Amino acid sequence: MAQELLTTFPNEIAELALVPGTGGIFEVRLDRNVIWSRAESGRFPEIKELKQLVRDRIAPGRELGHSDR
Repeated sequence: MAQELLTTFPNEIAELALVPGTGGIFEVRLDRNVIWSRAESGRFPEIKELKQLVRDRIAPGRELGHSDR
């Protein structure tokens, strides 16, 4: 998922960090704000919905092609 985000947003994402955790933690944060939490949703995101969530915050006018359908 990290590689997909970096590939999709090469000009918008300057840095992406993976932080190891225990107990099945999976969170995606943007500027310290949680935009996806496995604990809250009870599941992992589909890459399509994760790209849309990130796009909506960092490049709202940008189209994602097949990920927008």
